[in-house]
Amino acid sequence: MLGHIDYLNLLPFYQFLKKKHIQVKKGVPSEINLMFEKKQIDAAFISSVKSKNKKCFNAGIIAKKEVKTVLLCPGNGIDTDSATSNILAKQLKLKGKVVIGDKAFKEKNCIDLANEWYKKYKLPFVFARFCVNKDYYKKYEKLINEFLKTKQKIPYLTLKKYAKKLGISTNEAKEYLEEIIYYKMGHKEKKALKIFLKKL
Repeated sequence: MLGHIDYLNLLPFYQFLKKKHIQVKKGVPSEINLMFEKKQIDAAFISSVKSKNKKCFNAGIIAKKEVKTVLLCPGNGIDTDSATSNILAKQLKLKGKVVIGDKAFKEKNCIDLANEWYKKYKLPFVFARFCVNKDYYKKYEKLINEFLKTKQKIPYLTLKKYAKKLGISTNEAKEYLEEIIYYKMGHKEKKALKIFLKKL
């Protein structure tokens, strides 16, 4: 069984899995991390902060500069749905209220944490990595590589429905998936992840 974070940033992956009739267990990042640790799921995109020393592929949830869905807003506090983003705010020595995921689209007057990271390091930020529990490497290697190699087309009506649920336009959702979020980890992404994990 695969774990799945039910956010817009993984809608392309969810559509890919649906075409293959692969069932998933849904949850927010902190829930998926726990399921993975307890081996209740075989594999998932887990928070970068939890991926250290795990069996992971060169696939992640990545943003080059701004990300729009990992914010530091007026106020105080962590986002209990998150693991990586709370620590990212601390590493950047920024204070405020961390807000992640689809609910961040509704926030105003906030700082984009991926953008702050980029200003400091001139590197993208890797929020999550696709990792597998011990015995499932071969099983999911082909699957994740196929996902990375294939351009995912999301049906317009599916995107429109998801965007409406979030209170954003279909064009904004499309732009977010096509121009902001990506999944393939190369040299820069690995370097960025190394910096982040080294500072833990």
